[in-house]
Amino acid sequence: MELTVPGKCISYSSNRMSNKPMQTTTPIISFIGWHNSGKTTLAAKVVHHLKQRGYAVAVIKSTKETGIPFNPPGTDTHAYLQAGADNVTLIAPDQMATFSPPSRLDIQTMADTRFPQMDLVIAEGFKHNPDIPKIEVCSDDETPLFQSVPGVVAVAADVAIQHPKIFSRDQVSQIADFIIEFFQLRKL
Repeated sequence: MELTVPGKCISYSSNRMSNKPMQTTTPIISFIGWHNSGKTTLAAKVVHHLKQRGYAVAVIKSTKETGIPFNPPGTDTHAYLQAGADNVTLIAPDQMATFSPPSRLDIQTMADTRFPQMDLVIAEGFKHNPDIPKIEVCSDDETPLFQSVPGVVAVAADVAIQHPKIFSRDQVSQIADFIIEFFQLRKL
């Protein structure tokens, strides 16, 4: 998970990596939608489905929240950052967390440098980035974003909406298949 907070950029990863050869551009698709539309719920289900099929998947999540307490005073990592370290990585038997200043890199460059071994990066947010294909998650009473946001390639909604590629929000398998086909990911 990738979260940006003032003065810090935190990466979290499990200790399992793909054996896939490095590629030049890591495929990214972002789930977008209004607040509480179900983006995280649907995206997490899609990630789970892709993982069950054997794909290596990373997630980058955007947030507008600030002051998230990931590295509280009194921890060793906080002490190293206070001492002026540019990056601090904490490695445990089951996970790793890297603390660094927020990245000025665009999301594609970040995905390519941080997740080159991944088959796919699922993002949440980044709706104003015109270069990332997006799946909009719509709820009942909101104006669809695809009418004003570039790059929406599919919509997941449980209401009647006019878009060339529509899924209901419970069609997780079909959404995962769409992503696999969209990026022409290798069959597993």
